[in-house]
Amino acid sequence: MKEPKTDPTLPHLYFMGICGTAMGSAAAAFRDAGYRVTGSDSSVYDPMKSFLESRGIEILDGYKAENLPDDVDYFVIGNAQSRGNPEVEEVLNRKLPYISMPQLLREQILAGKRNLVVSGTHGKTTTSSILTWMLESAGKNPSFVIGGIPGNFEQGARFVDSDYTVIEGDEYDSAFFDKRSKFIHYHPEVAILNNMEFDHADIFDNIEAIRRTFGHMVRLVPENGLVIINGDDQNCLDVFAAEGHAPGCRVGFGEECDMRIVDVDYRADSTAFTVHGERFEIPMNGEYNVRNAAMAAVAATFVGVTPDQIRAALLSFIGVKRRQEIRGVTSRNITVVDDFGHHPTAIKEAIAGMRHRFEGARLWAIFEPRSNTTRRNVFQEDLPAALGQADAICLSQVARAEKLAPEERLDPAKLMETLRATGKPAFYEDDADAIVERLKMEAKDNDVIIVFSNGGFGGIHNKLLAVL
Repeated sequence: MKEPKTDPTLPHLYFMGICGTAMGSAAAAFRDAGYRVTGSDSSVYDPMKSFLESRGIEILDGYKAENLPDDVDYFVIGNAQSRGNPEVEEVLNRKLPYISMPQLLREQILAGKRNLVVSGTHGKTTTSSILTWMLESAGKNPSFVIGGIPGNFEQGARFVDSDYTVIEGDEYDSAFFDKRSKFIHYHPEVAILNNMEFDHADIFDNIEAIRRTFGHMVRLVPENGLVIINGDDQNCLDVFAAEGHAPGCRVGFGEECDMRIVDVDYRADSTAFTVHGERFEIPMNGEYNVRNAAMAAVAATFVGVTPDQIRAALLSFIGVKRRQEIRGVTSRNITVVDDFGHHPTAIKEAIAGMRHRFEGARLWAIFEPRSNTTRRNVFQEDLPAALGQADAICLSQVARAEKLAPEERLDPAKLMETLRATGKPAFYEDDADAIVERLKMEAKDNDVIIVFSNGGFGGIHNKLLAVL
């Protein structure tokens, strides 16, 4: 890619944690838009290293006080950085200008724009990607910030001269110095409340805390905007009832919904459905993807996209990397699928979608307890029910278990005991390599192996493809 030109009138941005998926995508988008961008990270490696360098971005390996340039307008501190980081300490000691990523987006990109914010415990990335593609296909040329890599764009962020921005609204905190949810900064004209469950146990105490922060975002939608609510989710309905001042639209399968989804036809490679009298088809599986598409369609309609344009966009939607992404098929017709799912509901719905796609196949669920919530015993009772939707299960050790008190930690032995009591094969292994060895013995021709992890999981996908 040709290195973009720098606009000297725009700020110099220095990103701490620039190789993170979200930070790296945003940094590249700022660079493409003409900003001077530099940054650092503790782990500088491909593919993000090459991706950023192709944009002409200088990356410093490791966090060091001496890294900090003298001509920076904003030091962008990611929410993974905390006190004790040498660069954070240097910024504070020297009283240098620092900012969180959400606040940077608010000030530099979102102010004065028509912002469509997609929120929810699950489905944010897919719904944001679908909505962005609807606007793009309709010629609206939106800016976007998405927490994944949409197949139709192959980059997670883009900033262009457009009235519209689609942004994935994460409820996680903004930075060590700003514990508000990221989406509080995003100036929503349209807010999608896709679903609301307990998650992020490291920063939220209970579901009430989750509801409270979503309520804070709903308050920000203006009277000439729209809140699109999952009409089948009581938490979403309650939050809108308590905090909504803008018009609301309930979307879902229930009879009380304003935009009711009906006549769903699940097929091997696609799903067709009707909403508000319009028939659509999406090349994806699962009830939750039908809802994702329907919510996006309502948002796109609000900003002037026609039903025919929505139909065309859905039919040409490619999907999102790491969301039910087929990584390969072996000579024994064993399919390896990568899925970012780490919440019990997301796992359960992904398995249900794979049942439609691979009817009759034996499904394996391979799970790494890696997120800050699944490492804890918060979902001790919910995970067996979710993983148990598969025909066979492998579980790896709890990631960074030593950083949790034993009474807080997920108990894998108990989880395995619960699963085995159902009569299904369930195996607890130390790591990715041990799981690969297990599947060398246990996998059968035509099996489908779904790997659930929000990390790299030791390169397990390629290892499985290599040995099976």
